[in-house]
Amino acid sequence: MPDGSMPRSNAATLPDIDSFFEPNHNEIARQRYVSALRKHVLFDKQGDMEQVYKTQVAPAYKKANGHVPRTGVEIEKAMTGQLSYEVYGSMRYVAQEMVWASVQEPVERVLPDMISVAQRAASEQPAGGSLTLDPAMEIPRYVSALDVHLIPGCFHSEFTQNDVAQGAVVAFGGMVFAGAMGWRQGFKGSYGAVGESVAYYLKSKFPDFKPRRILDMGTSSGKNLLPYADIFPEAELFGIDVGAPLLRYGHAKAEAVGIPVHYSQQNAEATNFPDGHFDLIVSSFFFHEVPVKSTRKILAECHRLLAKGGLMAHMELPPRKNCDAYLNFYWDWDTLNNNEPAYSAFRASDPVALCTDSGFSAATGYEITVPNRASFGDANFAKFMKGEMPAPRHGVGGWYIFGAQK
Repeated sequence: MPDGSMPRSNAATLPDIDSFFEPNHNEIARQRYVSALRKHVLFDKQGDMEQVYKTQVAPAYKKANGHVPRTGVEIEKAMTGQLSYEVYGSMRYVAQEMVWASVQEPVERVLPDMISVAQRAASEQPAGGSLTLDPAMEIPRYVSALDVHLIPGCFHSEFTQNDVAQGAVVAFGGMVFAGAMGWRQGFKGSYGAVGESVAYYLKSKFPDFKPRRILDMGTSSGKNLLPYADIFPEAELFGIDVGAPLLRYGHAKAEAVGIPVHYSQQNAEATNFPDGHFDLIVSSFFFHEVPVKSTRKILAECHRLLAKGGLMAHMELPPRKNCDAYLNFYWDWDTLNNNEPAYSAFRASDPVALCTDSGFSAATGYEITVPNRASFGDANFAKFMKGEMPAPRHGVGGWYIFGAQK
């Protein structure tokens, strides 16, 4: 593991905002139940649904049409009305709502303490980071018009002064969602597996790459930005998002663990950074939440912001062209049911072509699935880098990333 060479001597001067979250016995039991329910739906009920498709729906479709469904859209139409699909969809939807509900009460109970420590972080900044908010910024309609992921209040809503509630709900709800009940420990704090894996891949792929500044777009609370401090310890870290509660929460977290991050409330379509300011631009689970027309603007902004030779690496859902029809049917469920209307349109596009359309050379564009470092292990990761071992599929031990170099 990286040695965490970035100085963090001031970390102990500020309480970790995560530490205030102390669900009681019943709340913990509820959260564990929701995690188990999601696992049951995504594995057992999905397995039942897939079996029904293969043994009943696909043969019937072929008999009627002369071929099995060729696209995820055709499968979705054929599966509509099938009991296995309806049960799967209903249980998954309800479980998604339960994820956020399971953490709201313990968050609200300690919200004043969380707000207090976030205010301290903003004023004291013991790690040397910063927080810049823009109360006048217009929240994009693709965020403000609906509760993305069925999160009540989405990412941006504020219900009290200096609110951090949405940051806490997203952070701890994400743990329940993933079945983690707590981020992985032992990596200089509680960090994100996606950021750790992508950063480690970039360091392994480009051993001489030493970015001066790194920007994380749609950073949320910065969970997947913080690992870059260990893998690229000399880099200055920046994170942008439209949600002020997320940024307040993330800034407090980073300051408490001693990592200086400069958070600012900005729309990634048009930022206030100067041309060529960054050597690396990253994101995690970001582009499928925005319309493709906005994706084009954001990638063009990436091209403007990158210095010559700079890299971008965006972890995203795999595009339709890389998946079979059934997997596309499975992935695109969220478009119809999880308040993610841009999901399918992004997956229908070619991410590398979008990079080329935004000013990057086609010769530098790339897409690859990299292993999840925590579960794959460094020894196997080294074999992957040598071409001796494939990465697991995205979502089951691997992460799809795309990008280009300026």
